[in-house]
Amino acid sequence: MGSLSFTNEGKVREENISIGDAAVTKTCNKNGQLLTSTPRSKDCLTKKGTGGWKYTSILLANQGLATLAFFGVGVNLVLFLTRVLGQENAIAANNVSKWTGTVYLFSLVGAFLSDSYWGRFLTCAVFQIIFVVGLGLLSLTSWLFLIKPTGCGDGEMACMPTSSIGVAIFYLSIYLVAFGYGGHQPTLATFGADQFDAANPKEKGSKVAFFAYFYFALNVGSLFSNTVLVYYEDTGRWTLGFLASFGSAIIALLSFLIGTPGYRYVKPCGNPLPRVAQVFVATAKKWHVAPAHPEDLYEVEGLESAIKGSRKILHSSEFEFLDKAATITSSDLYGPKHPWRLCTVTQVEEAKCVLKMLPIWACTIIYSVIFTQMASLFVEQGDVMNTKIGNFHLPAASMSAFDICSVLICTGIYRQILVPLAGKLSGNPKGLSELQRMGIGLIIGMLAMLAAGATEIMRLKHVMPGEKSSSLSISWQIPQYVLVGASEVFMYIGQLEFFNGQAPDGIKSFGSSLCMASISLGNYVSSLLVNMVMGITARGNNPGWIPDNLNTGHIDRFFFLIAVLTAFDFVIYLFCANWYTGINHDDSEKESTDQKQGQEGLVSRV
Repeated sequence: MGSLSFTNEGKVREENISIGDAAVTKTCNKNGQLLTSTPRSKDCLTKKGTGGWKYTSILLANQGLATLAFFGVGVNLVLFLTRVLGQENAIAANNVSKWTGTVYLFSLVGAFLSDSYWGRFLTCAVFQIIFVVGLGLLSLTSWLFLIKPTGCGDGEMACMPTSSIGVAIFYLSIYLVAFGYGGHQPTLATFGADQFDAANPKEKGSKVAFFAYFYFALNVGSLFSNTVLVYYEDTGRWTLGFLASFGSAIIALLSFLIGTPGYRYVKPCGNPLPRVAQVFVATAKKWHVAPAHPEDLYEVEGLESAIKGSRKILHSSEFEFLDKAATITSSDLYGPKHPWRLCTVTQVEEAKCVLKMLPIWACTIIYSVIFTQMASLFVEQGDVMNTKIGNFHLPAASMSAFDICSVLICTGIYRQILVPLAGKLSGNPKGLSELQRMGIGLIIGMLAMLAAGATEIMRLKHVMPGEKSSSLSISWQIPQYVLVGASEVFMYIGQLEFFNGQAPDGIKSFGSSLCMASISLGNYVSSLLVNMVMGITARGNNPGWIPDNLNTGHIDRFFFLIAVLTAFDFVIYLFCANWYTGINHDDSEKESTDQKQGQEGLVSRV
């Protein structure tokens, strides 16, 4: 361990050496804690490839192809469960919500492996291979076991009862798809951001734009799934749709590997869980010790922090009780320095950053409840409407193409019109801050639920006795899909930028995964709400709000319930957003200032 020196004020310094442009090599243990310090080149942290837009374009293409493959399965899954496996509407909606939630829950697994051990590139490659295997198994299973007779599951021809083996392999395959896609997504977003150097003013602007293009590529890929693939699946050619997804996933994997020589690679920073745990353990051990003055807290000297590959983070005033972990006591001065008793300021701030982001993250979960309705109740609602436009049959699941088009159009409007205009009015070059955009996304999402409820009221008025479908045209669903798409531009792109930008260097993929984890919990909350609503409303002879026959139910009331919950959530979000203060690296005071300025006036603008 490097030598310790003591000042008159009792501060402890770790001696680091800086020679010209050379930084300091820190030998770290498996948790990323500093053990020794020796001179080394700055390039040891990042393997410099070409990077930039040339290789980021490959990653954007990979994102579009992988998304095409994923939504080729997910967008019509609720109808596959009802038509092919014979599940009831409420059960199928719940199963889709649980599956989708699991997809995004696996993003935390991918982020952990990426940040701690494997790095971004290897994590993306491994999970994409799992994704390909899952899609191949799904295609094989549907052909051999499920689609019997050929062409069944089109809404008219019933499928034969499936064997337990076929169903078991089916669920194994779709959860392999969930594991592969979920673990790949947040890591790919962070890997793409790594291709730009935040220290370069020109590349820093490109890094901000990348997240908008990343979400744009996601929607371009899903547009094909929601139109062409959905049409084939809706007419009973399920295996053909799954095979197309399988082929797209293979091309995505190969395209990702092609760019290997030119990517920029950031090395993993070690397991963050022990680092964060050490802060809380050290705080507990010094619970009766008063926190020291910020200038007297323990930190290593030099350009880099004690966390391998992470910049130093300046002290913040929130959660001051955690400063006890960096407070130097007499036993720290004269006894051995133990990481479970004495932590650096940067390590403490890393834990604080996680705690500060959690309230913001929690407020986005209810929005994900709104988002998940597109893959479940929106589809079931459209399936009992008049799907004929002239002589053409429009599959209910393909209505999400309006959501995608809304995202693509609104992304262009935001980047080209709103950002310059808002930048002039607010003085923030980003236009609206990430927090402001997320708040706007909540409001538009609430309007989407009100539109969906109004559509359902009109649909019920046009139900003809003895008929399954209403005479109301499915085009009445367009406003709710368009509003959800507009809300995504503000909410999900804002989330990607916010959590990636505010996460410390050692947990960047974790920051990106918080966005997907929000979608995950939103699906589970949606499933819980469906169960609660049916448990309360389906008593006695009452069919409940979401029965198998939607013509006897009231999913309009369920949509209005979500809108009310979103309104309450928005009020809580306002308090959390105004309380939040951004991360402040010791080499990026200006970035922190911009973040703080962007938050001012949140209530008045949102």
